[in-house]
Amino acid sequence: MNNETIPLRKDVPAEHKWDLTKLYKTESDWEADLARIPSFTEKLVSFKGKLGTSSDTLLAALKADDELGLLVEKVYHYASLMNEADQSESANQERYNKVMMAYTNMSSQCSFFTPELLSTEDDKINAWCELPEFADYKISIKKSLHAKPHILSEKEERLMALQSESGQTASNVFSLLNDVDMDFGSVTEDGKEKPLTHSTWSNFLESQDRSVRQEAYTKFYDVFEKHANTLASLYAGSVNNDIFIARARGYKSSLDSALYGDKVPESVYRNLIETVHKNLPDLHRFYSLRKKILGVDELRHWDVYVPLVKTVKSHVTYEESVEICRNALAVLGKEYTDTLCGGLLGGWCDRYENKGKHSGAFSSGCYEGYPYILLNYDDNTLRDVYTMAHEGGHSMHSWYSVHNNPFSCYDYTIFEAEVASTFNEELVFQYMLKNAKDDEMKKYLLAMRANDILATLHRQTMFAEFELKCHESVENGTPLSTDGIRKIYRDLLEMYFGPEMKFEKSSDMEGLRIPHFYSAFYVYKYATGISASLALAKRVTEGGEKEREDYFKFLKSGGSRYPIEALRVAGVDMESPEPVQAALDTFKELVDQLQKLCC
Repeated sequence: MNNETIPLRKDVPAEHKWDLTKLYKTESDWEADLARIPSFTEKLVSFKGKLGTSSDTLLAALKADDELGLLVEKVYHYASLMNEADQSESANQERYNKVMMAYTNMSSQCSFFTPELLSTEDDKINAWCELPEFADYKISIKKSLHAKPHILSEKEERLMALQSESGQTASNVFSLLNDVDMDFGSVTEDGKEKPLTHSTWSNFLESQDRSVRQEAYTKFYDVFEKHANTLASLYAGSVNNDIFIARARGYKSSLDSALYGDKVPESVYRNLIETVHKNLPDLHRFYSLRKKILGVDELRHWDVYVPLVKTVKSHVTYEESVEICRNALAVLGKEYTDTLCGGLLGGWCDRYENKGKHSGAFSSGCYEGYPYILLNYDDNTLRDVYTMAHEGGHSMHSWYSVHNNPFSCYDYTIFEAEVASTFNEELVFQYMLKNAKDDEMKKYLLAMRANDILATLHRQTMFAEFELKCHESVENGTPLSTDGIRKIYRDLLEMYFGPEMKFEKSSDMEGLRIPHFYSAFYVYKYATGISASLALAKRVTEGGEKEREDYFKFLKSGGSRYPIEALRVAGVDMESPEPVQAALDTFKELVDQLQKLCC
């Protein structure tokens, strides 16, 4: 795609868009399903007050809950994907708002279900779960029982459900401000004015022309600087909402609230931060090496993404990227690669940037339709090959989960999802390094892989520490202000980047532009995910059929196990600090190899 002309959505060729007809062939079909939500809700509500009367009644209610869940998921999924593809289109916003209103109304009416289920005697529920007809629901019921200490009364649950839509206000406003309303202007490159957007910004920061990097960085953050108080207020509102939910449900803290459902001990989160802190000297050494290779007197924040090897071109078409993924992931078998590559070329993926499209990339699957992928693929950015493999890992995880689990327990946790995605990235790196034609390409790939592990492990841990400090600040009685948030973030920037880095006045605005911060305590899973995936990639590539099948057991488990248990089945123990330390050792080895080749 030509970065100089960003098309409108209507001008994007159909073959470059995802095929949403697998969800709904026409808009009227979607409207018809949206209109069915109240009657399906009514059916479920008819079981109110009866859940504990007999096993047959509970089973019928669970089936009605499945029917409603499948319907709402499909209706929401379509509206959400349409909106993410073009948030500037008012019809997409209206469609999304309609389904959110329907969801809020449905949730408030059905808020009786879990409290009533959990008010039934545990012995009775556990006995029913052992009946063969409850096979599809046993796991979800057991997980509900785990949540029992934090489930509120029916009236309180209804209030929590009614609050859910307004609780998304900060996130929704940030998304519109960030993706639609902000105009970053243009950057001069090669004598041409080119638009500066979320997608092209990363390209400019990889430019070998330092003046281009500086101009892009300065203009980009100047726009965020102008909205500093608004952005800080939105993030503070999101943090306050997290703490409200945690306190309302009786958790010890917002962190406890975020980890409890997955049965992830707080020690996993805190040990991650502690282990990364212990290994920061290797990260600082990498930045010193970067400064030396670039030959700059001062390392600036706009210097950290430019490729360290100048002579290697990184032009890879979308179709070529698909074939790289096919070859790199061959160890996983033909079913895996044929399914993934067929999807990437045949309707799963929305490939390129268009005006109003969500920035970045994601995979979003539901029980029906494809496990869709949103990309903003750029032929001139080699990292986008890794992004394709990353999101493909998510989608194949979804594919295996759907094909091996009932609806009630197919949905895996984010903790597990980041393993499948970064596993694929590691195999792509190994493939490309093995097939590198010369030392220059090896240096290029080593530097890029070091940067990718840095971005996924060190950076996400820094983000996780920022979230923890912000939430703990409020929980300890100190409200968040613009200056307070920026100071927390600047202190972390200086700690993680080390003494070689010189920051700009606006550098700490980075902490107020990260969309993931509006899903609290999410980003740490990238860091734990890559730690697990590096161990599993080594296990699968160096092992045999058993190791490969263990990995597929993990992919197929869906939501049938808690994440720590699912990863143990695959062959890695995340309650131990060893996987994180091993991943940091891998980073150290990459830096060592790069230093030998470059110096």
